[in-house]
Amino acid sequence: MSFGKKKNKTHTLCMRCGRRSFHLQKSRCSACAFPAARKRKCKP
Repeated sequence: MSFGKKKNKTHTLCMRCGRRSFHLQKSRCSACAFPAARKRKCKP
């Protein structure tokens, strides 16, 4: 696995859940699905 040239950010902080899961190009949070009204949840 190579670790060269990794400078551009894919995810930033989410405004709703506060996690670093907000995808900048998709404008969607992978953790809570913001800006969708319903929160994303995983089955335990």
